[in-house]
This record gives sequence, structure tokens and C-alpha cells, in this order.
Amino acid sequence: MITAALSRRAEELGAEGAAFVTATVVHVQRPASVEPGNVALVLADGTIEGFVGGVCSEHSVRAYALQALQDGKSVLLRILPFSEDGEGSPNDGFTAEDGAVVVQNPCLSGGVIEVFLEPVLPAPRVLVVGATPTAEAVLLIGAQLGLDAVSVQGDAFEPRPGDLALVVAAHGRDELHTLRRGLEAGLPYVGLVASPKRGTGVLAELRGDGVPDEQLARIDVPAGLDIGARTPAEIALSILAKIVAVRRDGPVAASGEQHPRIVAIAGAPGAAALAVDPICGMTVAAVASTPQTVHNGETVYFCCEGCKSKFEAQHEHAGA
Repeated sequence: MITAALSRRAEELGAEGAAFVTATVVHVQRPASVEPGNVALVLADGTIEGFVGGVCSEHSVRAYALQALQDGKSVLLRILPFSEDGEGSPNDGFTAEDGAVVVQNPCLSGGVIEVFLEPVLPAPRVLVVGATPTAEAVLLIGAQLGLDAVSVQGDAFEPRPGDLALVVAAHGRDELHTLRRGLEAGLPYVGLVASPKRGTGVLAELRGDGVPDEQLARIDVPAGLDIGARTPAEIALSILAKIVAVRRDGPVAASGEQHPRIVAIAGAPGAAALAVDPICGMTVAAVASTPQTVHNGETVYFCCEGCKSKFEAQHEHAGA
């Protein structure tokens, strides 16, 4: 059962727009130091707040929680003690299917621990500039699509990591500054609601102000898919359809060229990198908080300081 303190912490992270994983112990086979119902939060940097077992189980929870955070899928993690019966090694004791992962943990003293890992991901923000019927329709329909569509002031908005899109529907107010700000922030989608003629004029002004053509090509104008939209709701629908395509498949230039996907989860790591401890064979998360050393120009990660010391002693002896 989640404690009141952890519940408040989860609310704080949600309010900050941070991504995290709720790790809940659902089954324990003795001996084990945890109880069913124990809960912890795993943050995007690998920090674990709460208790889901000792250092051995923590490493497995951290590693697979970061993977769940990256792909956005819940997973049931089953941690078993490593069996030295000749049927496997610490490095090949993994199977994954039907949303479950089974891992043999070589430093687990015994028992079995099952932990349900559930990523909590903030809805990507869509920044909407303008007090127009089209802007209001984008805000309304965007919320129904699971997007955090928010109205912002064109002269004072601050994009943050993980923001998905900027829609400028201001009928000429603060357009130049706002578009430049969206491009500078690297937002995956930047759209301007304007006629083709006025849109060409806006692009020309930006070009005259020194914005390079490769940046201007990222502005979608007229914003949205060409579906023959006429009403504000139809225009909003066409814009949001384009944003959904960007969210799922990657940014699309005005020319229609598909660019590599760069949409990031707010507060999430770029890639949930895993590493194998060369001493005990445990799979660990390759993050700053994991014990590590540099050997032959490569970073080597360990489950604990003990394995790190053994590795360094072995290589110090080999080099003597």
C-alpha cells in the first residue's frame, strides 16, 4: 500500500510534469525483505523513493522501470535467485512475453519477488497562442485526444522539455516572436493558422529577420492537413490530426518530408540503457547513480561497490 508521503510525492511529480514509474510488490516468496503492497517511485534519473527490497532487487527494479518509462508500457517483473544448475548463466536468464519479464538475480539470497512496474507519463503539451475560435477549438478537442492543450501568451511563453507542439492562431498578434521562440526551442511541430498568402508574407518577414530557410521549412502553414476544413472546429481537427501524426511518427516538414522521430517524454531519459556487471552477471541500469569505472576507455557498470572493487583488483593484478 502506498504511504501518504509517497502519494503526496507522486502528486508533486505529476504537477511538475515529470515522468516516473510506480513499482508495487505484488507477490513475495520467502525469504525476502519486502511485503506484498510495498510501493516505491522510480524517477527518470534512476532514483528510487520508497522500498521494494534490498540492493539486489533494487537494481533489477531500476533497470526495468527505466525501460518501462521509455516505451510507456507496464510490465510485471519477476525476480528469481540465480540457479547454478548448469541450465543457464546470469547473462542469459531473461525471458519476456505478454507484458512480463523474468530475471535471474545472481545476488538474491533466495525467494521470489514480483513487482508491477507502471509508468506514469505526463500528457504532451500543445501550446496554443491566440484568443480565436480556432484556438478555442484546438484547446477543446486536444484535451479529448489526451493532449495537454494549454493557452499561452505569445509574448511570454516558455517551452519546456517534452512539449510537443505550438499552434499560433492569433490572427497577426505576436506571430513573429512566437514562431521564432517555437523554432528555437526545437518543438517537434510549429503551426501557423493563416491563409497561404498571409503565411507566405509571415515567412518572408522571418527570413528577413535572419531565420534560415531550413528553420522556416519546419513551420506548417497553413497549419494542419488539407481536408478542406472551413469551420474553426474543422480547422482544429486538421491541425490536431497533423500533431497526432508528429507524435506517433515524427516531425513533418512543410514539404511533407518525414524527419526522424524526436518527440521525447517529459522528464524521461533518452534511452533506457542496460549494462551487465562483469563480476556477478547482474543486469543493471547504466545511469549516473550506478557504481562504475572506466576501463580501456569504456564505462563499466556494477551492482555494488564490492563487484567494482573486485573488477579493479583483477585488472590491477593483470596489469602488474
